[in-house]
Amino acid sequence: MRIAINTRLLLPHRLDGIGWFTAETTRRIVQSHPEHQFYLLFDRRPSPEFLYASNVVPVVLCPQARHPLLWQLYFEVATPWALKHHHIDLYLSPDGMMPLHTGVPTLSVIHDLNFEHATDNLRPSHQRYMKYFFPRFARKASRVATVSEYSKCDIAATYGVPLDKIDVVYDGAHEAYHPLSEAEKEHVRSKYTEGHPYLIFISTILRRKNLANLLLAFDRVKDADQRSLKLVVAGSRAWWGEELATAYGQMQHKEDVVFVGRQETQELSSLLAASEMLVYPSLFEGFGIPILEAMHAEVPVICSSTTSMPEVGGDAARYINPHSPEDIAQAIMELQDAAMRDALVEKGRKQRTLFSWDKTADLLWESLMHAYSDR
Repeated sequence: MRIAINTRLLLPHRLDGIGWFTAETTRRIVQSHPEHQFYLLFDRRPSPEFLYASNVVPVVLCPQARHPLLWQLYFEVATPWALKHHHIDLYLSPDGMMPLHTGVPTLSVIHDLNFEHATDNLRPSHQRYMKYFFPRFARKASRVATVSEYSKCDIAATYGVPLDKIDVVYDGAHEAYHPLSEAEKEHVRSKYTEGHPYLIFISTILRRKNLANLLLAFDRVKDADQRSLKLVVAGSRAWWGEELATAYGQMQHKEDVVFVGRQETQELSSLLAASEMLVYPSLFEGFGIPILEAMHAEVPVICSSTTSMPEVGGDAARYINPHSPEDIAQAIMELQDAAMRDALVEKGRKQRTLFSWDKTADLLWESLMHAYSDR
């Protein structure tokens, strides 16, 4: 069988959540199924690291698809041409985007519908594109896969897609995430916080990630702090709106917030494992991979009680109301207690076994085969 995969998000040193999903699942699928030929569709010359096996054929399409107008050209002109030219039998799109005018059986992976529930998380042009096209992608696809039961129900309710057309494949955590020794933790703390203990927030800075309320909560924690506690913010500044700028500007303890920007996976793993806890007050998640990564690093988790996050955290997280800085602050102060942190870490060791990229790839392959058989 000739299977095409949309791999335009496989960019070296620039993988985001969906990029990691694409990389981890594509590598496992092509290596596990040497009997099939896989055509990986890029929008620029691919890095050799993404050509995972001898049964991979890289195909470079134009234009480079990084804007809604270029997305339309890429998916409605270039991709259908490639599917026809290479006699493709089956098409997988890990980022959900796909040609609307093709007869090739298609599996579209729609991770979440955050753009349907808030109007100020994306650039207006991107918001318009996604709100217009994603309902059409979901209805056109032979099958839809998503990463949580929450997102499955959301897609079904929002787009009117039958539940039995949607498969849950979950996410996994990178193998780089693991606990550190005390000596290693001290080294990381000396590098980033002058040896002081710290909380960590990990995410590209977007409005829905709710950093503003975390900053307000951290200021409250610092008012009673006796340990010179720091807050490390790891992620690129994709958004710095008025709400966030105001929260940061009004902080009395802003000197204790350390912005380290986007980090490579190995360094991010060390930053996470050396922290006192992960604080993840996101307003909306289709899955929430940092929650799982923290469990692998054996770090306690504070996260929101909304959307998919309780599904991922199980009983191994301290849940908060993300709209309440007071509630976030209370949770942080509770987890100053070492026994409570240890209890959450122990529960996390069990919870993390429910998710892995191997399981994700197997479920995604099963969904892909259903898309083919249902054609």
